[in-house]
Amino acid sequence: MNCIDYLLPKDINKDDLFVLGQREPLTFYDIRRKVASLAVELKSEFGSGNKFVLLSPNNNYFIICYLAIMKSGNAVIPLNPATEKESLDFVKGQAEVRLAFIPQLLQKRVQVSFENIWGEDELERISLENPDVYYEEEGDFDPNTLAQIIYTSGSTAMPKGVMISHKNIIANTSSIIEYLQLTDEDIMECVLPFFYCYGLSLLHTHLKVKGKIVLNNNFIFLGSVINDFKKYKCTGFAGVPSHFQILLRKSDSFKNEVLPDLRYVTQAGGKLHTVFIEEFRKAKPFTKFIVMYGQTEATARLSYLPVDRLDDKLGSIGKGIPGVELRVVNEKGDPVKAGEVGEIIAKGDNVMRGYYKDEESTSETIKKGWLYTGDLAKVDEDGFIYHAARKKEIIKVGGRRVSPKEIEEVIVSMPGVVDCTIEAVADDVLGEAIKAVLVKNESANGLSGDDVKEFCSTKLAAYKIPHIVEFTTKMQVNSAGKKVKGKM
Repeated sequence: MNCIDYLLPKDINKDDLFVLGQREPLTFYDIRRKVASLAVELKSEFGSGNKFVLLSPNNNYFIICYLAIMKSGNAVIPLNPATEKESLDFVKGQAEVRLAFIPQLLQKRVQVSFENIWGEDELERISLENPDVYYEEEGDFDPNTLAQIIYTSGSTAMPKGVMISHKNIIANTSSIIEYLQLTDEDIMECVLPFFYCYGLSLLHTHLKVKGKIVLNNNFIFLGSVINDFKKYKCTGFAGVPSHFQILLRKSDSFKNEVLPDLRYVTQAGGKLHTVFIEEFRKAKPFTKFIVMYGQTEATARLSYLPVDRLDDKLGSIGKGIPGVELRVVNEKGDPVKAGEVGEIIAKGDNVMRGYYKDEESTSETIKKGWLYTGDLAKVDEDGFIYHAARKKEIIKVGGRRVSPKEIEEVIVSMPGVVDCTIEAVADDVLGEAIKAVLVKNESANGLSGDDVKEFCSTKLAAYKIPHIVEFTTKMQVNSAGKKVKGKM
């Protein structure tokens, strides 16, 4: 089955809205009509099995292009509009890109030349020239067909292309809808970019249930987000840790605002320290807080913590989502005992086909059908998983292994601390020493590095106390809102 046939609802009225928050609302009827005409044009001009780049912010143009490319049997490569020339050249060459979809306003800023570029005018022309094209489902379509390539950012090398099939998207979407209990009454405030798998999962799930999404590309202006919550009566919000830290600590406006329609929020994209979760629940006691964990290599989602276990399992990423099996294993591949640290591995229909044109990395990551995530974790007696750190983030201080997250958890519990990141720095004696980088708000202007060290000494073993403490006005984050360590 083609995943677009699965995602697009059939029982629709002509005026049923899907996208809010744009100058021109987008209906489900418009989506089916425009996707059908563009998909037919792509198949006619290019055939199937090609790779097409899509560089665009979240908007109606992105949605139509994204869906039509996959509907046509080609693979979409959604990229950050701010992708550097070197990375863009790499993707273009590796994927042998024949066509790029780029909005008119962005075309002059892109420093890489593509064989073909289609903007909004081209889509409008195709739609006008094909008024009689209607959406048709494909009965004979291999679900293992490549649907998209998501390039993951690499700090020391060129990005890796994660190959996601139509089956992967269908499996992950179905599972997320089930555990979040999404319906056609859900309205999602969407601040996550669609070139990020977490953002795409919002698009997929709300299409499937015939819900609505509110596009907001201006999270930096908190007032606009709060206005969306009230104006559109949003029932859901999805964010990474930095989103929640800003909502809760940058000002009191979000905490003090009454939002009766906000049924739930989801958090993924890294660990949000428990102090922020508790702070959110205190401010919004009637809004469900759902902790999730995932990877691009798993289409988006791997685990979630049920809301009714948040009190007794605070700090856990939960268990596998429906249809996904998770284990925490030692270096031999055997399950660890409760309390021991091991690597999270996963199996399910959402696990990627592999890395594009990179068999070596694929064989290192997928072993006997299991996805090795590179994330270290512990399991408790009830089978709940507690994320410890990325393998690559572990700091070795004088031969002792230190998890940055443990120290970050302590420091962000200090009054006035908005955010903290822990990094390793070279040390002649210890091999690696610990550096803490903090963001504080105005109420903590007098906070010093010595204050931080003294506070840590009451909570942590001596070898875990930061050797260096620095302050910054804001954390360096990537385009998906995740912190970039070592660049503070």
